[in-house]
Amino acid sequence: MRNTYQAPVLDEIEADPTTGELELEERHSLRRVAGLSTELTDITEVEYRQLRLERVVLVGVWTEGTIADAENSLTELAALAETAGSQVLEGLIQRRGRPDAATFIGRGKVDELRDVVVATGADTVICDGELSPSQLRNLEQQTKVKVVDRTALILDIFAQHAKSKEGKAQVELAQLQYLLPRLRGWGETLSRQAGGSGRGGGAGGGVGTRGPGETKLETDRRRINIRIARLRREIKAMRTVRQTKRSRRQASGVPAVAIAGYTNAGKSSLLNRLTQAGVLVENALFATLDPTTRRTAAEDGRVFTLSDTVGFVRHLPHQIVEAFRSTLEEVAEADLVVHVVDGAHPDPEGQVSAVREVLGEVGADRIPELLVINKVDAADEESLLRLKRTWPDAVFVSARSGAGIPELHAAIAQRLPRPAVNLRVLLPYDRGDLVARIHRSGQVLNTRYTDEGTELQVRVDERLAADLEPFRDGEWAG
Repeated sequence: MRNTYQAPVLDEIEADPTTGELELEERHSLRRVAGLSTELTDITEVEYRQLRLERVVLVGVWTEGTIADAENSLTELAALAETAGSQVLEGLIQRRGRPDAATFIGRGKVDELRDVVVATGADTVICDGELSPSQLRNLEQQTKVKVVDRTALILDIFAQHAKSKEGKAQVELAQLQYLLPRLRGWGETLSRQAGGSGRGGGAGGGVGTRGPGETKLETDRRRINIRIARLRREIKAMRTVRQTKRSRRQASGVPAVAIAGYTNAGKSSLLNRLTQAGVLVENALFATLDPTTRRTAAEDGRVFTLSDTVGFVRHLPHQIVEAFRSTLEEVAEADLVVHVVDGAHPDPEGQVSAVREVLGEVGADRIPELLVINKVDAADEESLLRLKRTWPDAVFVSARSGAGIPELHAAIAQRLPRPAVNLRVLLPYDRGDLVARIHRSGQVLNTRYTDEGTELQVRVDERLAADLEPFRDGEWAG
Protein backbone atom coordinates (compact mmCIF):
# COMPACT_ATOMS: atom_id res chain seq x y z
CA MET A 1 0.00 0.00 0.00
CA ARG A 2 1.35 3.40 -0.97
CA ASN A 3 0.27 6.73 0.48
CA THR A 4 1.43 10.11 -0.74
CA TYR A 5 1.80 12.78 1.93
CA GLN A 6 1.68 16.52 1.45
CA ALA A 7 2.97 18.86 4.10
CA PRO A 8 0.01 20.53 5.88
CA VAL A 9 -0.22 24.28 5.79
CA LEU A 10 0.38 25.51 9.33
CA ASP A 11 -1.93 28.18 10.64
CA GLU A 12 -0.21 31.47 11.22
CA ILE A 13 0.26 32.25 14.90
CA GLU A 14 -1.74 35.29 15.89
CA ALA A 15 0.11 38.21 17.44
CA ASP A 16 -0.53 37.22 21.02
CA PRO A 17 1.85 38.16 23.85
CA THR A 18 1.16 34.81 25.51
CA THR A 19 2.48 32.61 22.69
CA GLY A 20 6.18 33.09 23.37
CA GLU A 21 6.61 34.95 20.09
CA LEU A 22 10.23 35.93 20.79
CA GLU A 23 11.23 32.27 21.23
CA LEU A 24 9.18 31.40 18.16
CA GLU A 25 10.98 34.01 16.04
CA GLU A 26 14.35 32.74 17.25
CA ARG A 27 13.47 29.13 16.44
CA HIS A 28 12.27 29.97 12.94
CA SER A 29 15.41 31.98 12.26
CA LEU A 30 17.47 28.83 12.84
CA ARG A 31 15.51 26.49 10.57
CA ARG A 32 17.52 23.98 8.57
CA VAL A 33 18.28 24.85 4.97
CA ALA A 34 17.33 21.97 2.67
CA GLY A 35 19.57 20.75 -0.11
CA LEU A 36 22.99 21.61 1.29
CA SER A 37 24.37 18.17 2.11
CA THR A 38 22.85 14.72 2.41
CA GLU A 39 25.75 12.28 2.27
CA LEU A 40 26.85 10.04 5.10
CA THR A 41 30.08 11.22 6.70
CA ASP A 42 32.59 8.69 8.02
CA ILE A 43 35.27 9.60 10.54
CA THR A 44 37.99 6.90 10.27
CA GLU A 45 36.35 3.54 11.05
CA VAL A 46 33.24 4.78 12.89
CA GLU A 47 30.28 6.28 11.13
CA TYR A 48 29.34 9.74 12.30
CA ARG A 49 25.56 9.98 12.07
CA GLN A 50 23.98 13.40 11.87
CA LEU A 51 20.36 13.79 10.87
CA ARG A 52 20.09 16.20 7.99
CA LEU A 53 16.67 15.36 6.67
CA GLU A 54 15.56 16.94 3.43
CA ARG A 55 13.68 14.70 1.00
CA VAL A 56 12.35 11.60 2.73
CA VAL A 57 10.30 8.48 2.06
CA LEU A 58 8.38 6.92 4.96
CA VAL A 59 8.07 3.18 5.55
CA GLY A 60 5.74 1.47 8.02
CA VAL A 61 4.91 -2.12 8.94
CA TRP A 62 1.26 -2.82 9.75
CA THR A 63 1.25 -5.69 12.25
CA GLU A 64 -2.01 -5.16 14.16
CA GLY A 65 -5.10 -3.00 14.33
CA THR A 66 -6.98 -1.53 11.38
CA ILE A 67 -5.62 0.07 8.24
CA ALA A 68 -6.80 3.42 9.67
CA ASP A 69 -4.50 2.86 12.68
CA ALA A 70 -1.56 2.15 10.38
CA GLU A 71 -2.26 5.23 8.26
CA ASN A 72 -2.62 7.43 11.37
CA SER A 73 0.74 6.19 12.61
CA LEU A 74 2.40 7.00 9.28
CA THR A 75 0.69 10.39 9.16
CA GLU A 76 2.13 11.14 12.60
CA LEU A 77 5.57 10.04 11.36
CA ALA A 78 5.18 12.51 8.48
CA ALA A 79 4.41 15.30 10.98
CA LEU A 80 7.49 14.33 13.00
CA ALA A 81 9.65 14.42 9.87
CA GLU A 82 8.31 17.83 8.89
CA THR A 83 8.94 19.14 12.41
CA ALA A 84 12.56 17.98 12.02
CA GLY A 85 12.84 20.06 8.85
CA SER A 86 12.27 17.55 6.04
CA GLN A 87 10.03 17.28 3.01
CA VAL A 88 7.95 14.10 2.91
CA LEU A 89 7.67 12.70 -0.61
CA GLU A 90 5.87 9.39 -0.18
CA GLY A 91 4.83 6.75 2.33
CA LEU A 92 4.77 2.96 2.10
CA ILE A 93 2.95 0.52 4.38
CA GLN A 94 3.48 -3.24 4.38
CA ARG A 95 1.13 -5.76 6.01
CA ARG A 96 3.16 -8.31 7.96
CA GLY A 97 2.71 -10.45 11.03
CA ARG A 98 5.87 -8.93 12.46
CA PRO A 99 8.75 -6.80 11.13
CA ASP A 100 11.41 -8.67 9.16
CA ALA A 101 14.41 -9.44 11.37
CA ALA A 102 16.92 -8.54 8.66
CA THR A 103 15.43 -5.56 6.80
CA PHE A 104 12.29 -4.53 8.78
CA ILE A 105 10.07 -4.70 5.67
CA GLY A 106 11.16 -7.86 3.85
CA ARG A 107 13.26 -8.41 0.74
CA GLY A 108 10.52 -7.80 -1.84
CA LYS A 109 9.47 -4.54 -0.24
CA VAL A 110 13.10 -3.40 -0.07
CA ASP A 111 13.30 -3.59 -3.88
CA GLU A 112 10.10 -1.55 -4.18
CA LEU A 113 11.43 0.95 -1.65
CA ARG A 114 14.65 1.30 -3.65
CA ASP A 115 12.62 2.00 -6.80
CA VAL A 116 10.62 4.69 -4.99
CA VAL A 117 13.80 6.29 -3.63
CA VAL A 118 15.28 6.46 -7.13
CA ALA A 119 12.05 7.72 -8.72
CA THR A 120 11.48 10.49 -6.15
CA GLY A 121 15.10 11.50 -5.66
CA ALA A 122 14.85 10.97 -1.90
CA ASP A 123 17.99 11.06 0.20
CA THR A 124 16.60 9.57 3.41
CA VAL A 125 14.28 6.71 4.42
CA ILE A 126 12.47 6.96 7.76
CA CYS A 127 11.07 3.75 9.27
CA ASP A 128 8.05 3.82 11.59
CA GLY A 129 9.64 1.80 14.37
CA GLU A 130 12.93 1.30 16.19
CA LEU A 131 15.44 -0.56 14.02
CA SER A 132 18.12 -2.89 15.28
CA PRO A 133 21.70 -2.13 14.24
CA SER A 134 21.63 -4.95 11.67
CA GLN A 135 18.31 -3.77 10.18
CA LEU A 136 19.70 -0.25 9.88
CA ARG A 137 22.88 -1.46 8.18
CA ASN A 138 21.09 -3.83 5.78
CA LEU A 139 18.55 -1.21 4.68
CA GLU A 140 21.24 1.36 4.00
CA GLN A 141 23.30 -1.11 2.02
CA GLN A 142 20.34 -2.05 -0.18
CA THR A 143 18.69 1.37 -0.63
CA LYS A 144 22.00 3.29 -0.95
CA VAL A 145 20.61 6.22 1.10
CA LYS A 146 20.59 7.20 4.76
CA VAL A 147 18.07 5.27 6.89
CA VAL A 148 16.63 6.71 10.11
CA ASP A 149 14.16 5.12 12.50
CA ARG A 150 11.36 6.71 14.52
CA THR A 151 13.42 6.83 17.72
CA ALA A 152 16.32 8.71 16.11
CA LEU A 153 13.87 11.13 14.53
CA ILE A 154 12.22 11.97 17.85
CA LEU A 155 15.61 12.34 19.54
CA ASP A 156 16.67 14.75 16.79
CA ILE A 157 13.57 16.90 17.36
CA PHE A 158 14.22 16.90 21.11
CA ALA A 159 17.82 18.01 20.47
CA GLN A 160 16.58 20.93 18.36
CA HIS A 161 14.01 22.10 20.91
CA ALA A 162 15.79 21.61 24.25
CA LYS A 163 16.76 24.95 25.81
CA SER A 164 17.46 24.53 29.51
CA LYS A 165 20.61 22.95 30.90
CA GLU A 166 18.61 20.06 32.30
CA GLY A 167 16.72 19.54 29.05
CA LYS A 168 19.90 19.49 26.98
CA ALA A 169 21.54 17.03 29.36
CA GLN A 170 18.50 14.75 29.28
CA VAL A 171 18.38 14.78 25.47
CA GLU A 172 22.13 14.11 25.15
CA LEU A 173 21.84 11.18 27.55
CA ALA A 174 18.98 9.70 25.52
CA GLN A 175 20.91 10.16 22.27
CA LEU A 176 24.04 8.49 23.63
CA GLN A 177 22.05 5.56 25.03
CA TYR A 178 20.50 5.11 21.59
CA LEU A 179 23.82 5.49 19.76
CA LEU A 180 25.92 3.16 21.92
CA PRO A 181 24.69 -0.19 20.52
CA ARG A 182 24.65 1.24 16.99
CA LEU A 183 28.30 2.23 16.70
CA ARG A 184 29.76 0.52 13.66
CA GLY A 185 33.32 -0.35 12.82
CA TRP A 186 34.52 -0.21 9.24
CA GLY A 187 37.27 -2.64 8.26
CA GLU A 188 38.50 -3.93 11.59
CA THR A 189 41.47 -5.51 9.78
CA LEU A 190 43.02 -2.05 9.71
CA SER A 191 43.27 -2.00 13.49
CA ARG A 192 43.57 -5.71 14.23
CA GLN A 193 46.06 -6.35 11.49
CA ALA A 194 46.56 -9.92 10.28
CA GLY A 195 44.70 -11.35 13.26
CA GLY A 196 46.69 -9.38 15.84
CA SER A 197 45.84 -9.87 19.46
CA GLY A 198 44.38 -6.39 20.00
CA ARG A 199 44.99 -4.94 23.44
CA GLY A 200 48.57 -5.27 24.59
CA GLY A 201 49.90 -6.31 21.19
CA GLY A 202 50.62 -9.90 22.19
CA ALA A 203 51.69 -12.71 19.89
CA GLY A 204 49.46 -13.67 17.01
CA GLY A 205 50.20 -11.58 13.92
CA GLY A 206 53.96 -11.56 13.76
CA VAL A 207 56.42 -8.67 13.86
CA GLY A 208 54.94 -5.46 12.47
CA THR A 209 51.38 -6.82 12.29
CA ARG A 210 50.24 -6.64 15.92
CA GLY A 211 47.18 -4.47 16.67
CA PRO A 212 47.77 -1.04 18.19
CA GLY A 213 45.54 -1.74 21.21
CA GLU A 214 41.97 -0.54 21.34
CA THR A 215 40.17 -0.17 18.06
CA LYS A 216 38.61 3.20 17.29
CA LEU A 217 35.22 1.57 17.83
CA GLU A 218 36.18 0.46 21.34
CA THR A 219 37.65 3.88 22.11
CA ASP A 220 34.44 5.63 21.08
CA ARG A 221 32.34 3.16 23.06
CA ARG A 222 34.45 3.76 26.16
CA ARG A 223 34.22 7.54 25.76
CA ILE A 224 30.45 7.36 25.34
CA ASN A 225 30.12 5.26 28.51
CA ILE A 226 32.18 7.83 30.42
CA ARG A 227 30.02 10.65 29.07
CA ILE A 228 26.81 8.76 29.94
CA ALA A 229 28.02 8.28 33.53
CA ARG A 230 28.84 11.99 33.80
CA LEU A 231 25.44 13.05 32.41
CA ARG A 232 23.65 10.74 34.83
CA ARG A 233 25.49 12.37 37.74
CA GLU A 234 24.58 15.85 36.48
CA ILE A 235 20.92 14.93 35.98
CA LYS A 236 20.84 13.33 39.43
CA ALA A 237 22.11 16.60 40.95
CA MET A 238 19.48 18.57 39.00
CA ARG A 239 16.88 16.09 40.17
CA THR A 240 17.86 16.85 43.77
CA VAL A 241 17.33 20.57 43.14
CA ARG A 242 13.94 19.85 41.56
CA GLN A 243 12.92 17.68 44.51
CA THR A 244 13.95 20.45 46.92
CA LYS A 245 11.76 22.96 45.09
CA ARG A 246 8.92 20.46 45.03
CA SER A 247 9.30 19.82 48.78
CA ARG A 248 9.08 23.56 49.46
CA ARG A 249 5.86 23.79 47.47
CA GLN A 250 4.43 20.80 49.31
CA ALA A 251 5.47 22.24 52.69
CA SER A 252 3.70 25.50 51.87
CA GLY A 253 0.48 23.56 51.36
CA VAL A 254 -0.01 24.83 47.80
CA PRO A 255 -1.70 22.16 45.64
CA ALA A 256 0.07 21.18 42.40
CA VAL A 257 -1.72 20.63 39.10
CA ALA A 258 0.19 19.08 36.17
CA ILE A 259 -0.86 19.53 32.54
CA ALA A 260 -0.09 16.38 30.56
CA GLY A 261 -1.11 15.15 27.15
CA TYR A 262 -0.17 14.18 23.63
CA THR A 263 2.28 16.38 21.78
CA ASN A 264 0.63 19.30 19.95
CA ALA A 265 -2.61 18.82 21.91
CA GLY A 266 -2.43 22.44 23.10
CA LYS A 267 -0.96 22.10 26.61
CA SER A 268 1.17 25.24 26.40
CA SER A 269 -1.69 27.21 24.87
CA LEU A 270 -3.92 26.10 27.72
CA LEU A 271 -1.30 27.09 30.32
CA ASN A 272 -1.02 30.51 28.67
CA ARG A 273 -4.80 30.91 28.64
CA LEU A 274 -5.12 29.97 32.32
CA THR A 275 -2.11 31.88 33.70
CA GLN A 276 -0.79 34.28 31.00
CA ALA A 277 2.50 32.38 31.25
CA GLY A 278 3.88 33.46 27.87
CA VAL A 279 5.14 29.96 27.00
CA LEU A 280 6.21 29.25 23.41
CA VAL A 281 3.31 28.04 21.27
CA GLU A 282 3.92 26.52 17.83
CA ASN A 283 1.89 24.22 15.58
CA ALA A 284 4.60 21.55 15.70
CA LEU A 285 5.31 18.35 17.58
CA PHE A 286 7.35 18.66 20.79
CA ALA A 287 7.47 22.46 20.47
CA THR A 288 8.20 22.83 24.19
CA LEU A 289 10.26 20.40 26.26
CA ASP A 290 11.24 22.33 29.36
CA PRO A 291 8.56 22.27 32.08
CA THR A 292 7.03 25.58 33.10
CA THR A 293 5.35 26.14 36.48
CA ARG A 294 3.12 29.11 37.26
CA ARG A 295 1.03 30.09 40.27
CA THR A 296 -2.63 30.89 39.84
CA ALA A 297 -5.74 31.03 42.01
CA ALA A 298 -9.07 29.25 41.99
CA GLU A 299 -12.38 31.11 42.15
CA ASP A 300 -12.51 30.70 45.93
CA GLY A 301 -9.06 32.28 46.29
CA ARG A 302 -7.05 29.11 46.87
CA VAL A 303 -3.63 29.32 45.26
CA PHE A 304 -2.28 26.38 43.28
CA THR A 305 0.52 25.74 40.78
CA LEU A 306 0.07 24.72 37.14
CA SER A 307 2.96 22.87 35.46
CA ASP A 308 3.31 22.22 31.74
CA THR A 309 5.14 18.98 30.88
CA VAL A 310 6.79 17.41 27.86
CA GLY A 311 4.34 16.02 25.31
CA PHE A 312 3.88 12.31 24.72
CA VAL A 313 3.59 10.35 21.49
CA ARG A 314 2.87 6.77 20.45
CA HIS A 315 5.86 4.51 21.10
CA LEU A 316 7.73 7.26 22.92
CA PRO A 317 11.35 6.01 22.98
CA HIS A 318 12.23 4.40 26.27
CA GLN A 319 15.47 6.41 26.26
CA ILE A 320 13.38 9.59 26.40
CA VAL A 321 11.16 8.30 29.22
CA GLU A 322 14.22 7.28 31.22
CA ALA A 323 16.17 10.49 30.57
CA PHE A 324 13.18 12.73 31.30
CA ARG A 325 12.10 10.73 34.34
CA SER A 326 12.99 13.52 36.76
CA THR A 327 10.87 15.94 34.72
CA LEU A 328 7.98 13.50 34.38
CA GLU A 329 8.01 12.98 38.14
CA GLU A 330 6.44 16.44 38.36
CA VAL A 331 3.30 14.69 37.11
CA ALA A 332 3.64 11.79 39.55
CA GLU A 333 3.92 14.21 42.51
CA ALA A 334 0.96 16.39 41.47
CA ASP A 335 -2.39 16.50 43.23
CA LEU A 336 -4.29 16.57 39.93
CA VAL A 337 -3.42 15.75 36.31
CA VAL A 338 -5.14 17.85 33.64
CA HIS A 339 -4.99 15.48 30.67
CA VAL A 340 -5.30 17.55 27.47
CA VAL A 341 -6.63 15.80 24.34
CA ASP A 342 -6.71 17.12 20.77
CA GLY A 343 -10.41 16.98 19.92
CA ALA A 344 -9.71 17.65 16.24
CA HIS A 345 -7.32 14.71 15.87
CA PRO A 346 -8.49 11.67 13.84
CA ASP A 347 -7.75 9.29 16.73
CA PRO A 348 -8.10 11.01 20.12
CA GLU A 349 -8.80 7.69 21.83
CA GLY A 350 -5.42 6.39 20.68
CA GLN A 351 -3.77 9.53 22.01
CA VAL A 352 -5.37 9.05 25.43
CA SER A 353 -4.18 5.43 25.58
CA ALA A 354 -0.61 6.43 24.66
CA VAL A 355 -0.50 9.16 27.32
CA ARG A 356 -1.93 6.92 30.03
CA GLU A 357 0.65 4.26 29.18
CA VAL A 358 3.53 6.69 29.79
CA LEU A 359 1.87 8.05 32.94
CA GLY A 360 1.74 4.49 34.22
CA GLU A 361 5.48 4.06 33.58
CA VAL A 362 6.32 7.00 35.87
CA GLY A 363 3.75 6.08 38.55
CA ALA A 364 1.33 8.92 37.76
CA ASP A 365 -1.63 6.67 36.90
CA ARG A 366 -2.78 6.82 40.55
CA ILE A 367 -3.18 10.63 40.44
CA PRO A 368 -6.75 11.99 39.95
CA GLU A 369 -7.27 12.91 36.30
CA LEU A 370 -9.34 15.65 34.68
CA LEU A 371 -9.83 15.01 30.97
CA VAL A 372 -9.88 18.19 28.85
CA ILE A 373 -10.85 18.03 25.17
CA ASN A 374 -9.11 20.95 23.47
CA LYS A 375 -9.50 22.49 19.98
CA VAL A 376 -13.29 22.18 19.93
CA ASP A 377 -13.37 25.11 17.51
CA ALA A 378 -11.51 22.96 14.94
CA ALA A 379 -13.44 19.71 15.49
CA ASP A 380 -16.64 18.73 13.71
CA GLU A 381 -19.91 18.29 15.61
CA GLU A 382 -20.13 14.56 14.97
CA SER A 383 -16.70 13.93 16.50
CA LEU A 384 -17.51 16.11 19.53
CA LEU A 385 -20.77 14.22 20.15
CA ARG A 386 -18.89 10.92 19.98
CA LEU A 387 -16.27 12.17 22.44
CA LYS A 388 -18.95 13.43 24.84
CA ARG A 389 -20.51 9.97 24.85
CA THR A 390 -17.09 8.36 25.38
CA TRP A 391 -15.98 10.75 28.16
CA PRO A 392 -19.09 12.33 29.70
CA ASP A 393 -17.10 13.90 32.57
CA ALA A 394 -14.58 15.64 30.28
CA VAL A 395 -14.43 19.42 29.90
CA PHE A 396 -14.57 20.72 26.31
CA VAL A 397 -12.55 23.88 25.65
CA SER A 398 -10.70 25.89 23.03
CA ALA A 399 -7.46 27.44 24.25
CA ARG A 400 -7.37 29.49 21.05
CA SER A 401 -10.83 31.13 21.36
CA GLY A 402 -11.30 30.84 25.13
CA ALA A 403 -14.47 28.74 24.87
CA GLY A 404 -15.03 26.56 27.95
CA ILE A 405 -12.20 28.13 29.98
CA PRO A 406 -14.51 29.27 32.84
CA GLU A 407 -15.89 25.72 33.07
CA LEU A 408 -12.32 24.40 33.18
CA HIS A 409 -11.43 26.81 36.00
CA ALA A 410 -14.45 25.57 37.97
CA ALA A 411 -13.64 21.90 37.30
CA ILE A 412 -10.04 22.32 38.49
CA ALA A 413 -11.17 24.16 41.65
CA GLN A 414 -13.68 21.41 42.40
CA ARG A 415 -11.02 18.70 42.15
CA LEU A 416 -8.28 20.44 44.15
CA PRO A 417 -7.56 18.72 47.46
CA ARG A 418 -9.43 20.41 50.27
CA PRO A 419 -7.81 21.07 53.66
CA ALA A 420 -8.88 18.66 56.38
CA VAL A 421 -9.32 20.82 59.51
CA ASN A 422 -12.40 23.03 60.08
CA LEU A 423 -11.90 25.99 62.43
CA ARG A 424 -13.63 29.13 63.61
CA VAL A 425 -11.06 31.77 64.52
CA LEU A 426 -11.03 35.43 65.54
CA LEU A 427 -7.95 37.17 64.18
CA PRO A 428 -6.85 40.64 65.34
CA TYR A 429 -6.68 43.22 62.59
CA ASP A 430 -2.89 43.36 62.95
CA ARG A 431 -2.58 39.68 61.94
CA GLY A 432 -3.14 40.17 58.25
CA ASP A 433 -0.30 37.71 57.60
CA LEU A 434 -2.44 34.86 58.92
CA VAL A 435 -5.42 35.99 56.87
CA ALA A 436 -3.22 35.97 53.76
CA ARG A 437 -1.96 32.46 54.56
CA ILE A 438 -5.51 31.21 54.97
CA HIS A 439 -6.52 32.63 51.60
CA ARG A 440 -3.39 31.27 49.97
CA SER A 441 -3.44 27.67 51.17
CA GLY A 442 -6.81 27.19 52.87
CA GLN A 443 -10.46 27.82 52.20
CA VAL A 444 -12.56 30.59 53.74
CA LEU A 445 -16.13 29.42 54.31
CA ASN A 446 -17.50 32.49 56.08
CA THR A 447 -16.26 35.94 57.12
CA ARG A 448 -17.60 38.42 59.70
CA TYR A 449 -15.96 41.65 60.89
CA THR A 450 -16.25 42.54 64.59
CA ASP A 451 -14.82 45.16 66.90
CA GLU A 452 -12.21 42.69 68.14
CA GLY A 453 -11.05 41.47 64.74
CA THR A 454 -12.00 39.33 61.76
CA GLU A 455 -14.02 36.24 62.53
CA LEU A 456 -13.43 33.49 60.01
CA GLN A 457 -14.82 30.02 59.46
CA VAL A 458 -12.06 28.24 57.58
CA ARG A 459 -10.85 24.88 56.35
CA VAL A 460 -7.03 24.56 56.56
CA ASP A 461 -4.30 21.94 56.69
CA GLU A 462 -2.90 20.62 59.96
CA ARG A 463 0.20 22.81 59.87
CA LEU A 464 -1.75 26.04 59.51
CA ALA A 465 -4.32 24.82 62.02
CA ALA A 466 -1.56 24.55 64.62
CA ASP A 467 -0.54 28.18 63.98
CA LEU A 468 -4.19 29.28 64.28
CA GLU A 469 -4.81 27.38 67.50
CA PRO A 470 -4.20 30.42 69.81
CA PHE A 471 -6.97 32.32 67.98
CA ARG A 472 -9.51 29.52 67.99
CA ASP A 473 -13.05 30.17 69.28
CA GLY A 474 -12.41 33.88 69.61
CA GLU A 475 -9.55 33.59 72.10
CA TRP A 476 -5.97 34.55 71.52
CA ALA A 477 -2.90 34.83 73.69
CA GLY A 478 -1.78 38.19 75.12
